[in-house]
Amino acid sequence: MTRIAVNGAAGRMGKTLIEAVAQNPETTLTAAIERPDSTLLGADAGELAGIGRNGVEVVASLAQVIDAFDVLIDFSTPAATVANARLCADAGRALVIGTTGFDAAQLAAVHDAARRVPVCMSSNFSTGVNLCLRLLDIAARTLGDTVDIEIMEAHHRHKVDAPSGTALSMGQVVASALGRDLAKVAVYGREGHTGARERETIGFATVRAGDVVGDHTVLFAADGERIEITHKASSRMAFARGAVRAAAWLPGRAAAFYSMQHVLGLA
Repeated sequence: MTRIAVNGAAGRMGKTLIEAVAQNPETTLTAAIERPDSTLLGADAGELAGIGRNGVEVVASLAQVIDAFDVLIDFSTPAATVANARLCADAGRALVIGTTGFDAAQLAAVHDAARRVPVCMSSNFSTGVNLCLRLLDIAARTLGDTVDIEIMEAHHRHKVDAPSGTALSMGQVVASALGRDLAKVAVYGREGHTGARERETIGFATVRAGDVVGDHTVLFAADGERIEITHKASSRMAFARGAVRAAAWLPGRAAAFYSMQHVLGLA
């Protein structure tokens, strides 16, 4: 039985993660963390998630419970995740990271932690999205330079980074398959007189509205036909179950940087 800690326990994703941990027969929740200024400190994590009391009290810092878990699941902010990654690396605890929006220095800090403990980090932990990443690789290699490629994504109004981490991962898979540097060919939105589209560009379009959990479509458009690979999430549980699956997979692994592709045997 893998002992799980959830950071951001009172958030939308945190509550879903707590429920997913309870549903997985290989995991048990032993720690729940919230911000030091949260009014929910001291609450029972199970009651908070709507699944009934589980005896796990919400605490204000990871350091308070560092000996109480095997794997931390963190879907919070880049700064908080980096701080937690350092604590986990010092204590020999594995991490599952679903946080997005890291800058280069923050990402380097996560990779540094992965030199000491196993870290599984993905922009999206759903099984369906990770299958789509494999399909995108196949499609890009098959279609080559005969198509224009555009990536469209939509999320709820509260999401603070754009494009989504999943959209960027999709773009990176496509660019790598085609031998392109995404940093040089990505186009993030268009406005005004842009001129004719250059074939090698990969376009990104972003929507933020309502309570959309997460929609992603990659369009391969040629003269006379189009191929679309689409994933639509209707519940955060799709991400939470994948993250918990990754957490159950990590114990006993060598210190390294893993993705959900590794967990699913696709890498």
